[in-house]
Amino acid sequence: MNLLTQIWYLLTHRSFLLLLLIVNVFGTIYGYIWYQSQFAITEPQFLLFVPDSPTASLFFSIAIIGWLFGKNFKLIEALALITLVKYGLWAVVMNLLTLNEIGDIGPLGWMLVISHFMMAVEAIIYIGKYRYTYVHIIIAAIWTLHNDVIDYVYGQMPIYQVITNYPHHIGYFTFWLSIACIGIAFFAHNRKEYLRKL
Repeated sequence: MNLLTQIWYLLTHRSFLLLLLIVNVFGTIYGYIWYQSQFAITEPQFLLFVPDSPTASLFFSIAIIGWLFGKNFKLIEALALITLVKYGLWAVVMNLLTLNEIGDIGPLGWMLVISHFMMAVEAIIYIGKYRYTYVHIIIAAIWTLHNDVIDYVYGQMPIYQVITNYPHHIGYFTFWLSIACIGIAFFAHNRKEYLRKL
């Protein structure tokens, strides 16, 4: 058994997946709590699309539950991959922009940088577990791009001072980040299909 095989065995072991699920569930709960002040000023029809990062980690938590029971929730896996990478990297960039703007983001800001970066990392690490199809990618892509419209056309994006200062630039960046993450999902699926045919 080579090193990569050993690492994959560890990462997909039931005990490790349970630990990963616990971490993601707690992160999801914390994320929804973080959005409470924004929920209070959000119109009901937008509520589903406001908590971006915790919903992404919720998707991943559901995917892990599926793996633990030997199942693949394919649409959830496509949503988890695309949104975890997108919102993980997005939050890192927003916090670093905030650091550049005001010179300090404090311990909470750095916690958000690290935890959101790890969201993106875990999504990529588990590409080998996903079993979604092109149809699932398309549905997840529609969800993701629709969310961008809700955020930057209807003004429901997360409340960050840096976004208030540069809404159009950040909206443009977010759109192309979504496209890149959708591209990752297509690439991962195509690569699997190619390897199956070898």
